[in-house]
Amino acid sequence: MSSIEEFALIRLLTGGKQSTAFQKAKGVETGIGDDAAVVHVPHGSRLILTCDTMTEEIHFKRVTMRDTDVGYKAMASSVSDIAAMGGTPRFALVALSLPKDAPVERVRAMYEGLYDCASRYGVAIVGGDTTASAGGITLTVTVIGETEADKALLRSAARSGDVVFATGLLGRSAAGLEYLLGLAQPSDVWDTVPEMEMYRPLIQAHCRPEPQVQAGELLRQSGFRHALNDVSDGLASEAWEIAEASGVGIDLNEDQIPVAEELLSYAARVNRDPLDYILYGGEDYQLVGTVPAEHAMELQAAFKTAGLPLYLIGCVNAEHQGVRLVRSSGGALPLGKRGYNHFGS
Repeated sequence: MSSIEEFALIRLLTGGKQSTAFQKAKGVETGIGDDAAVVHVPHGSRLILTCDTMTEEIHFKRVTMRDTDVGYKAMASSVSDIAAMGGTPRFALVALSLPKDAPVERVRAMYEGLYDCASRYGVAIVGGDTTASAGGITLTVTVIGETEADKALLRSAARSGDVVFATGLLGRSAAGLEYLLGLAQPSDVWDTVPEMEMYRPLIQAHCRPEPQVQAGELLRQSGFRHALNDVSDGLASEAWEIAEASGVGIDLNEDQIPVAEELLSYAARVNRDPLDYILYGGEDYQLVGTVPAEHAMELQAAFKTAGLPLYLIGCVNAEHQGVRLVRSSGGALPLGKRGYNHFGS
């Protein structure tokens, strides 16, 4: 690691990244530099805690992500978990493990991405840990969020007759990953590949996902009963999680699921059904959830007023268990739980 010692590395990576004024405004009383952080939590609020890990060669490769994107996405995936509970992200802890010979510039770039995402979503990075590793780089981000008492949105709240919604376009991240793997070009030469501009939205969706914090807060503040989940492992998998937690069935309507133009173009190029990417791709970090049918149009109007999309894509059905795709040609196709599984074959 360019023979840099641990504390010098910590100072290099964290020094001056977020101002004292920013941290104090976010409720940080004691941040990086002591044994632990001290933060202020408003009376009556509830904490939401989550963590996600990104490991080199499992979650990212040099041909699929720039180092700044690795840091950004590591933060974004944990922030998305807070959004999926209707919470507001507040604080983050970052744990980094890396080989002793890892180039300092790579690590510095990852931290630039981490702080870029954290500042964008109002998250104060208040501490963490750095260690050596025997293999590649591993980055773990813990995010602490906040909500009012009894306001967290859970997967178990879906009821028969509810409408199923999604907060944005799905499937683009998986298509972007597939394209980059097929291209097999190191990320530092991407800008020299003319063809890449055609699929820029797919690449952006994979490398720089946008956790739906504003949408999650709007859902919480609406006062309607919602089940909610973020799309990290594909629409089918996330719908299954809601269905199982709520003890209901979910029908997704093929005609109502939005498909991005760039996804249609890419799927045609590789002769695949774009629904494969939407249902089984993952890492979109949009939200999927349910709302009582009588409030669905009102909720959609509130999203429009806020400048946010909301797609009504199905319904909750108590007559079956699991998840089905209602085809535009007629009939219903049972969908398996298939999605990304670290320990699957």
